[in-house]
Amino acid sequence: MGKLYIVPTPIGHLEDITLRAINILKKADIILAEDTRTSGKLLQHYEITTPMQSHHMHNEHRTVDAIVKRIVSGETIALISDAGTPAISDPGFLLTRTCIENDIAVECLPGATAFIPALVNSGLPNDKFVFEGFLPVKKGRQTRLKLLAEEARTMVFYESPHKLVKTLGQFVDYFGEDRPVSVSRELTKIYEETIRGTAAEVLAHYSDKPPKGEIVIVVAGKK
Repeated sequence: MGKLYIVPTPIGHLEDITLRAINILKKADIILAEDTRTSGKLLQHYEITTPMQSHHMHNEHRTVDAIVKRIVSGETIALISDAGTPAISDPGFLLTRTCIENDIAVECLPGATAFIPALVNSGLPNDKFVFEGFLPVKKGRQTRLKLLAEEARTMVFYESPHKLVKTLGQFVDYFGEDRPVSVSRELTKIYEETIRGTAAEVLAHYSDKPPKGEIVIVVAGKK
């Protein structure tokens, strides 16, 4: 029987990948990629010629059984996402669970993920924290925010740039304008920045300067 490797890839800077990850991607029989065009740039950079297959949120339910059969037949498969660690707000959970249910060996390599550097760089307590990922878009959003208003641990969110101002405004409404907030943008890339302050201050900053790129929001818990 083969094996499934879950391989983190850089969130921006191409050098943020382990030597072991490169070796596994070179030796695998196939690489499952969220977007083969995006991953192709990384593979070309490291001269990795392993064939790729598209594996994303829109087709994973249709392809998971065929992938499992290939692993059972003896193939080694590496799963990557466009950036960071698969299954963290990206496809990967369904395949991992199905492999485990079929007694297939699964191994996740350590590596890049956006929320850890954002959390550490925020200066907010990180001995205990809760990762929320993306908030619900519509249904359940207000209910979730009401619950999180009482959360005592530091909270970590992912957000898209065009929704950041709206989300920060909701944090002001539900958590209070003085709640400490840190927003990290474009981590490891040339225009990386972290803006820290109260929820009201950070909201004012991005209301004046519309953000671009990948965003992680870190919010202090309730005292």
